[in-house]
Amino acid sequence: MYNFDKKIILASAALISAFYFGQTDSASSKKIDDVVILGSRGSGRSLTETPVPVDIINISKILRQSPVNNISQALNYVVPSFSSTSHTVNDGTDFVDPALLRGLGPDQVLVLLNGKRRYQSSLINVTLTPGRGSVGTDLNAIPAFALDKIEVLRDGASAQYGSDAIAGVVNLGLKRRLGLSGQVFLGGYASPVANNFSGGVDGQTISADLNYGAKIGEKGFINVTGSVQYRDPYSRADVRQGNIYNAYNAINYRALQNGVNIDGLYKNITNTSNTQQIINTVKQYASQVDYFSQDFKDEISGANSISALQGLLGKDFTDQELNYRGLERKDFSLRAGQSKLQSAQLFFNSEIPVSEDWKVYSFGGYSYRLGNAGGFYRLPNTERNINAVTPNGYLPQIEANVNDYSLAGGIKGKWNGWNVDLSNTFGKNAFNFGVVNTFNASLGDRSPRTFEAGGSEFLQNTLNLDFSKKYDVLHGLNVAFGGEYRYENYKVNAGDENSYVSYDIYGHVVTAATPENEKVTDFFGTIRPAGSQVFPGFSPDNAVSGNRNSIAAYADIEIEPTDWWLLEGAVRFENYSDFGSTFNYKLATNVKLTKNFNWRGAVSTGFRAPSLAQIYYSSTSTLIQQGQTTQVGTFRNNSEAAQALGIPKLKQETSQSYSTGITWKIPALSLVFTADAYLIKIKDRVVLTDLFFRPDKIEGPDDQVLQSAFDLARASAANFFANAVDSQTKGLDITVSQNTRISEGISLENNLGLNFNQTRRVGDIHASSKLVSQINNYFSEPNRVYFEEAVPRIKATLANTLKFSALTVALRNSYFGKVTDADVLDANFDGVIESREHFVLSERFVTDLSVGYDFNKNISATIGSNNIFNILPSRSPNISSLTADNQFVYSRQVSQYGIGGRFVFARVEFKF
Repeated sequence: MYNFDKKIILASAALISAFYFGQTDSASSKKIDDVVILGSRGSGRSLTETPVPVDIINISKILRQSPVNNISQALNYVVPSFSSTSHTVNDGTDFVDPALLRGLGPDQVLVLLNGKRRYQSSLINVTLTPGRGSVGTDLNAIPAFALDKIEVLRDGASAQYGSDAIAGVVNLGLKRRLGLSGQVFLGGYASPVANNFSGGVDGQTISADLNYGAKIGEKGFINVTGSVQYRDPYSRADVRQGNIYNAYNAINYRALQNGVNIDGLYKNITNTSNTQQIINTVKQYASQVDYFSQDFKDEISGANSISALQGLLGKDFTDQELNYRGLERKDFSLRAGQSKLQSAQLFFNSEIPVSEDWKVYSFGGYSYRLGNAGGFYRLPNTERNINAVTPNGYLPQIEANVNDYSLAGGIKGKWNGWNVDLSNTFGKNAFNFGVVNTFNASLGDRSPRTFEAGGSEFLQNTLNLDFSKKYDVLHGLNVAFGGEYRYENYKVNAGDENSYVSYDIYGHVVTAATPENEKVTDFFGTIRPAGSQVFPGFSPDNAVSGNRNSIAAYADIEIEPTDWWLLEGAVRFENYSDFGSTFNYKLATNVKLTKNFNWRGAVSTGFRAPSLAQIYYSSTSTLIQQGQTTQVGTFRNNSEAAQALGIPKLKQETSQSYSTGITWKIPALSLVFTADAYLIKIKDRVVLTDLFFRPDKIEGPDDQVLQSAFDLARASAANFFANAVDSQTKGLDITVSQNTRISEGISLENNLGLNFNQTRRVGDIHASSKLVSQINNYFSEPNRVYFEEAVPRIKATLANTLKFSALTVALRNSYFGKVTDADVLDANFDGVIESREHFVLSERFVTDLSVGYDFNKNISATIGSNNIFNILPSRSPNISSLTADNQFVYSRQVSQYGIGGRFVFARVEFKF
């Protein structure tokens, strides 16, 4: 497959070359000087004349020609420095794909909608994926069909736009078109690895979009988009290995078949008055297990105590019991792959003139998504299963209910020669967790099977006032200034009591006063866990409502001293109610060295305010140990536990960005070449630490200090959000775009994008003096991998689109460089585990091909495939800690492009 794939790439290159020399009318080719608004408060410039790199993406064309149908997928395949893939068995991250630009965090790229700041998700990524510990903007809360274009500014822009714009800015432009248009999309994974390697088709997706635009008066408009989608899950889990059934499971199952529930004869196996009844019942039904040897039956028959039976009945009989029940090991697979999704979205964009110089505008929308993702399978031989209800175990599932609301409105126009824009932008995300097909095991067979586990909310309201004016000075001067006021609120809502507590044998909530022999156990004496399995709910201790406000002022100047030199400068002052003030600047320039050859460069400072979720989020469990209450989990940054352990209050991340590049137009070939190198230094990056532990033994003064601090915090293990490290990112972006008309009705468009990127931690870890003895838990080896090696350091795309009259053929080849799984393990099987030894996923080429046909100017259809050659990621070595008994064939922590395999699709589009 590799050889064939490389031949396809060579064929693409040969095709481009042939058309370079065979073109007949380059002057009639598509115009290459698209106007860029993002990054400038002036009237816009061509792509080659901007002082920093900006991509303009015609999302309508991408949707029409490719298998993608959401924004994250489109950007992942079109912008090499952008990375976003779906994840599996990672709680809420199964439903919100972290999006990274230039290898930095999801919260270090700013997202705008129609040029206005978009709010972030309330979901904080605390699981094992790139972007761990961050809060990003959920791009897929906006239907891709509602967009006209996407602009991606690949440079620091905090001085212009404020917090988060360290890696760059993504601006989503809503449609303004008039008339009716729509599409229907149908696709699925047709691959030998589908249906857990059984083949066939799975992960089917069907979606429908409708867009309508109408005039309001002479110059006004309203454009509305409705979108619905249904997506089936898929799974790529292999046949489960390891133990599933023990001897007790076999005996209990024979009893259940006769209407007897042995587990129902006790609640705490060490505290029951009918011990002899339990022993007799076990012996009675042990005799009915035909595959037990006579010697084993005799041992059971001779056991005269519960402890003696416990020592015997833990023996594994998986294969024999599978055969008896008519099951196979594959019946116990988890769902390793895409989550199930249903969504409905409605967005609008409008503008109405109220006079010759003034107009009012409004845009926004509502998005509803219901997702379902599986967790780890609860096997029958564990204390987490209730054998009387689910004798073969169960797959617990998280059911996420995600609601997004946004509304922006404003008025803009001219006043005394100034362009004025006054606007207010509101947005809210609510992320609620339900848990289904599960138990609170401490309730036994009285447990409900569904739970409300609580959730989170984030609200943001932004008020902006902007002024700009162009002066006829030298070759052009544009002056802009303005201000911003922003209010933010973050909430965590507690779940129902039964989603997070443990109950004793009398049905009361377990407290520090609950004796050990009154806690619910399984037959082997293991205490059954608290809360809803797979996702214990948020407790009242976790519930919180935190807010802040910020006020900012900025000034921005663009001047052209000559017709070949552009100079830009921006400054911004911002004050936050929770951590104080920050001042940032940016200088950028573009110099036309020859008519078609430009040099550009920029230097800037930036910042990112710690998100409210990073300040206020907590997820702790209360443990009762020897009559003492202690807590374990993630504590708030401003909690007593954080203060006791010397964790400082979160402050802003600060950055310095440098970029330099060239742009080169070759009109004879209708070709544009750009190359931009960049360096980004970030201080005080916020990370989610690993757990710190209370030392059990005192072996020195550090242990004494730490033990006292943990006792003061009333905790035995804790992790926190902290400004723990500094980092440096450097890289190079290269783009080549070319288009030509070959002859009448035949045209070719070619686009090459290439990104080299490397992020490293630099300097020492910023550690609390009380936690120096556990400093490696501040920024652990897995955390380092998520920072430095979890996204490809090299990524490239080569797209060729040939249009022949009504027929369009689109070919895209994408290269994804190596990535590293975060688990430390014996990856080379030499018996030695090095401190930085990991499984490394090899580079891959992925090919997409589609064919479209325009039946007339109103109706078109496209069929095609993403990953047409079914190129799969590197298979994980079968190490139990990595694959969970052969379940995760492909890494669940990192992914270059997904694990689904070949995706085939058909799309019909109409417009009137």
